[in-house]
Amino acid sequence: MDKWYNLLALVRPDPMLTPHEALTRVAADGGANRLHDLNKAAEAQSHPPYNNLDVIIGDLDSLLPSVKDYYTTLEKPAQVIHDPDQYSTDFAKAVSWIRSNHGPKTDIVALGGLGGRVDQGLSQVHHLYLFQPGPDYAQGKLYLVSGQSLTFLLKPGHHSIWVREDGEDVFGKHVGIIPIGGTSYITTKGLEWDVENWETKFGGHISTSNHVLPETRVVEIETTETVLFTIALVGTE
Repeated sequence: MDKWYNLLALVRPDPMLTPHEALTRVAADGGANRLHDLNKAAEAQSHPPYNNLDVIIGDLDSLLPSVKDYYTTLEKPAQVIHDPDQYSTDFAKAVSWIRSNHGPKTDIVALGGLGGRVDQGLSQVHHLYLFQPGPDYAQGKLYLVSGQSLTFLLKPGHHSIWVREDGEDVFGKHVGIIPIGGTSYITTKGLEWDVENWETKFGGHISTSNHVLPETRVVEIETTETVLFTIALVGTE
């Protein structure tokens, strides 16, 4: 992931990650409430506050008035955009705003992207596909970060995923490779249960609860079709 990315906060942003280096920080409606909670917790522990929010967007049915007042009265106030469209989610509205206000190849990290209700989680997975159409990442990559995992799409081709840097664990050991979009054939290297040209599909075989080997620095995955890749965050297992 490029250093320059956009931060999108959903209802459950992850306290392990900070928005300070993000190019733009956008909260999807009630995500601003959770960032405000994190801000208060950070200040209580003498950590840098999370008060550099650029945009709050959505139908605003969850945004607390006190949180709106806080972010709109800072020295650099947040822009609040009311989008009442009930046929798109606040997440989709936020991603669309980022895509329309930044050039291509800008990555988006969505904090709180999975967790909670199953239908909401599946909606976020759906949006991974919706906002990354085609065979490549021409419009930039989209990452979902929950309290326990990092999730993103692997397009057809070969992928190298660094899981350790300078001997330090970057991620936990649990990995899943899910054929959400249909049947794929995958080859892996660096996992406890590696496969070669292995058919994966719903109703057939899928790779869940696999493990990164202790000596693995880079997990290699080749896939014939787009698959969902998810890996545990370090310290959450």
